[in-house]
Amino acid sequence: MIVRPVRSADLPALIDLARSTGAGLTTLPANEERLAHRVGWAEKTFRGEAERADSDYLFVLEDDDGQVVGISALAGAVGLREPWYNYRVGLTVSASQELKIHRQIPTLFLANDLTGNSELCSLFLRADQRTGLNGRLLSKARFLFIAEFRELFGDKVIAEMRGMSDDNGRSPFWESLGRHFFKMEFSQADYLTGVGNKAFIAELMPKFPLYTCFLSEDARNIIGRVHPDTEPALAMLKAEGFSYQGYVDIFDAGPAIEAETAKIRAVRDSQALVLAIGTPGDDASAFLIHNRKREDCRITAGPARVAAGTLVVDPLTAKRLQLSAGDQVRAVQLSARG
Repeated sequence: MIVRPVRSADLPALIDLARSTGAGLTTLPANEERLAHRVGWAEKTFRGEAERADSDYLFVLEDDDGQVVGISALAGAVGLREPWYNYRVGLTVSASQELKIHRQIPTLFLANDLTGNSELCSLFLRADQRTGLNGRLLSKARFLFIAEFRELFGDKVIAEMRGMSDDNGRSPFWESLGRHFFKMEFSQADYLTGVGNKAFIAELMPKFPLYTCFLSEDARNIIGRVHPDTEPALAMLKAEGFSYQGYVDIFDAGPAIEAETAKIRAVRDSQALVLAIGTPGDDASAFLIHNRKREDCRITAGPARVAAGTLVVDPLTAKRLQLSAGDQVRAVQLSARG
């Protein structure tokens, strides 16, 4: 498997992937025109022709037969062209000494605090490919790209995680809050944000603080929680240094997690090495390896070992990277050491 920049020829495969994602992946709508535009813009981004405010680094996961089985992306900066909304979970205290009442009420404040940060987004892997190293490769490849091209990204990276919803895509948070202001199904609002129609959020969303005690119990209980299908991705990002700092999605209340870019494990610990081709050995670890290119970027995961400034890999790994012995690579262990 390799991770590489998306190409126009990948559009049919992306449409198939988008149709299989279900609700919750707003940045990958099953809309051919919108996806074609996004692919074209991603190609422009990888060529260095887009400003950071507009950059969209869209990657695909490709197997050795050339079949696209997954997708992930990096946004250079969010909210610099149009407002980026989240709820900040705060606290309102009400007290009366005379009545001996003291209430601490969680409160939702509409905020644009995450503006300007880079974002991990659009992660999706075909269900039959969620084995071995595939999921970690698809997600973490983006960190090596950030490490190699640090100047293209912000000082903080965020990721909005999918919130709780049932098998029919029904979100308790949306039913208790959003529906009253938007008068539409959660799936429709989710889709509209994915195709770039975000103006209605500013037009219809209440600007005043919202007391969570007015929400249903089901809605209150899922604020800041992720969908069960998203728990492995959340655990993976936490192991890289991401944490929840009290910001949630305005539609499904899923958590927005964040990390200082320089402190992300795979960014911080990655190093430039010279490629050596041989036998990594029985004590080899799984490494994430980048060919240090931008438009022709290729990233893979495989057994390797570091020896005297070189990274020793097997011939198949070198072939996947399209590199020869003596070429430069950037590498890091795929997972943090236990």
